[in-house]
Amino acid sequence: MRLGGNSCLRSLFGVLGALSLSACASFLSPAAEPLLAQRDGLQDFALEARFSLRHEEKSYTGHLSWRHAGSRDNLLLASPFGQGMAEIAGDASGVRLTTSDGKTYTAADAETLTHQALGFPLPLKNLVDWVRGRSSGGEPEALDAFGRPLRVRQDGWRIDYEYDSDDPQALPGRLFIERAGLLELRLRIDEWHALHDESATP
Repeated sequence: MRLGGNSCLRSLFGVLGALSLSACASFLSPAAEPLLAQRDGLQDFALEARFSLRHEEKSYTGHLSWRHAGSRDNLLLASPFGQGMAEIAGDASGVRLTTSDGKTYTAADAETLTHQALGFPLPLKNLVDWVRGRSSGGEPEALDAFGRPLRVRQDGWRIDYEYDSDDPQALPGRLFIERAGLLELRLRIDEWHALHDESATP
């Protein structure tokens, strides 16, 4: 099913308060290792985070499970109570969004999918770097005393960081991502895990 209008937005966020949805699956595997610090060297990862999103004067909260391995990304969105809402799966061939009621939407990439669904392109490719405390489009705007990025601006987006330790290689614990007038996204990352090659296959 191709996206059209705001139907996907309603499907994705309309179930935020529902309590009868299936439980969210875990992305972790025996090959996943918990991480405390590995900002520069981290490639494939899985993370567990809480999110708060504001769009067009509406606010949503929930839980995010994200697995990134090579060109593959799988994101599970769950309500604050832990019940599954939607899954986004993407690789080099395209992106698929599956809602809790079994409806599936496809697009060539995440930017196209979210632009059609939400009215703006969410830069998933950039988010892969941003959550790891990196900028793929230039030098950070501000650094802390340990040389870690505190603020990055890229392609009209602003990303602010907070860390949970003083380790220079600590991964971000909190992110504030904003596109002025369009979107505010806050992430509180509770768990980081490294993925090895053998865990990259679904």
